[in-house]
Amino acid sequence: MPHTDTHRLLIARGDLHHTAWRPDPDATRPLEPGQARLAVEQVALTANNITYAAFGEAMKYWQFFPAPEPGFGCLPTWGFATVVESQAEGLAVGRRVWGYLPLGTHLVVQPARVRTGGFMDQSPHRAGLAAAYQSYGFCDADPAWRPELEGLQAVLKPLFMTAFLLDDFLAEAGFFGARRLLLSSASSKTAFATAFCLARRPQGARPAIVGLTSDARVGFVQGLGCYDEVLAYGALESLPADEPAVYVDFAGDAGLRRRVHQHWADRLGFSSSIGGTHWRELGSGGGLPGPRPTLFFAPAQAARRSGPPPEGWGAEAFGQRLAEGWQAFLAAVQRGPEPWVRIVQRQGPAAAEAAYRALVDGTADAREGVMIDLR
Repeated sequence: MPHTDTHRLLIARGDLHHTAWRPDPDATRPLEPGQARLAVEQVALTANNITYAAFGEAMKYWQFFPAPEPGFGCLPTWGFATVVESQAEGLAVGRRVWGYLPLGTHLVVQPARVRTGGFMDQSPHRAGLAAAYQSYGFCDADPAWRPELEGLQAVLKPLFMTAFLLDDFLAEAGFFGARRLLLSSASSKTAFATAFCLARRPQGARPAIVGLTSDARVGFVQGLGCYDEVLAYGALESLPADEPAVYVDFAGDAGLRRRVHQHWADRLGFSSSIGGTHWRELGSGGGLPGPRPTLFFAPAQAARRSGPPPEGWGAEAFGQRLAEGWQAFLAAVQRGPEPWVRIVQRQGPAAAEAAYRALVDGTADAREGVMIDLR
């Protein structure tokens, strides 16, 4: 760990356990005309970040924040930052923003389309990457922003967007004719956000929602109340193989995926991979009975739905639907004597690395949402 006030965590692309702290390259490099420097204040660490790392090559996540050393990547996160230096027209020093940030202390951006609500980063190395990760919003221009809920926003909102879009995708496809919709890693936040979205639909208009999880987390998942049925992984084969099913894989566990495909075979209408919480066991879907597993990329569905009819709803209508769903989910998460997620604050590089390693090792508390402050 460097003896400096600026730092960024680098992760070996070929071994997610291998990490190194380095001085943050964006902390001191001179700004060019049109650029601005953000000081990162707090970011969230969840299993979603492990998915970014596990799919870093395939989905180009490593390209957003290029690492200064070959073979390494900078972990993308979601969180809050403040503009501390600006040579970009329309972007004033002191503005607080929300968006996609590296696990480090600074980020240099090249703002474009600076508007009342925020801006897009048009840095050359980000050209052609998914637009959903290029947008930065001004906190003081967001009517839904509340300082006391920043932790929940950082931890849950990016995951909820994926869940919202996945629910929409499956519903549009008529759930591929399934009677049961199986969600692996059911205790993960993206999985239970998806289950929440699905459960808002009338029971007759959707399949039964089945959460698959470890023995230790069955009670937690049952307590969420958004799954129709919760099973430990070992009980998977107790489900009827003659009823059509859909598998949504949030775990990335190749062995579990094979069991699902072997059990349902041609009765499996669709198999989709969303995340990689079991990143060591990621594997291809080749040679499996039933449909070939496909990777669901939420930004593609977002671009489609925010486009014009007939496939899209238009940008304004898309935003309204997403905001309404997010507010409902946020209320559910906080309701009751035991919130679904407890926000915990962690300070400094050592705490950040410990939280990251707990996620990589799969030992993180499912109820916790970790906010990291590297200042």
